[in-house]
Amino acid sequence: MSIESGVLYVVATPIGNLSDMGTRALAVLRQVDLIAAEDTRHSARLLRHYGIGTPMVSLHRHNERQATARLVERLRRGDSVALVSDAGTPLVSDPGVHLVGAARVMGVPVVPIPGPSALTAALSVSGLPADRFVFEGFLPTKPAARQRRLQALAHDTRTLVFFEAPHRIAETMTDMAEVFGADRAAVIVRELTKVFEEGEAAALGDLLTWLAERPERGKGEFVVMVHGAAVPPSEQAIGADEDRLLRVLLEELPPARAASIAARLTGKRKSLLYDRAVGITHTERDPGGP
Repeated sequence: MSIESGVLYVVATPIGNLSDMGTRALAVLRQVDLIAAEDTRHSARLLRHYGIGTPMVSLHRHNERQATARLVERLRRGDSVALVSDAGTPLVSDPGVHLVGAARVMGVPVVPIPGPSALTAALSVSGLPADRFVFEGFLPTKPAARQRRLQALAHDTRTLVFFEAPHRIAETMTDMAEVFGADRAAVIVRELTKVFEEGEAAALGDLLTWLAERPERGKGEFVVMVHGAAVPPSEQAIGADEDRLLRVLLEELPPARAASIAARLTGKRKSLLYDRAVGITHTERDPGGP
């Protein structure tokens, strides 16, 4: 592939197994003028493995704002820059947001080079609903703040996805079992794509037992996924009154707007009302349809 001058490339790198490195990503890292790496020592091992000698500069959480100004200036002068994190896709619980944001503000093209991501890799093997999910990254480190955040998510019906460090995994799982309920379904995976990759699907209370069974299970990098809360029966169906309200609103409004207003008036979920509004519109426009 051909590298363009003055472009910021956001490059995904392996989360463990170096064989997951994409051919397009390798071509970019070989051809750009500069690589901005979260940890140059860590990224140097990847570059050595593939025989890449492109110069690197450090861009991490503690120097990102200062480094951004210098990198954007180089981009504006015509240099091409690749942004990489220690593992996976940059900006997903990793530094880079200031650089990408500043580049866009200054009119610098930003091109994604997609590839490995612990978030999507974990979801793909979880068996939990992945059509709607919320990614929370790392929870607060202090117990009280962590519990408050979990309580704010307790009634969210989407699949919840978290990253966690080994020295906090037991405390986090304990808090989840307490706040969400020990019987809430969840999946925990650790060391994705690495030699000791391991995962388990069970109730939160049982996952605490699983973690404690072997000391090595408390080591590594974790992704924890928790099944969303059950939808209350009162929100699962639309009654005759809500149906009549939607029909009246649809005489003047498109389905999305009608559903939004109906949700505020009835307390029903907007997504449920929107699906019904679309169904009403479809039926009335094509009464002979299925």
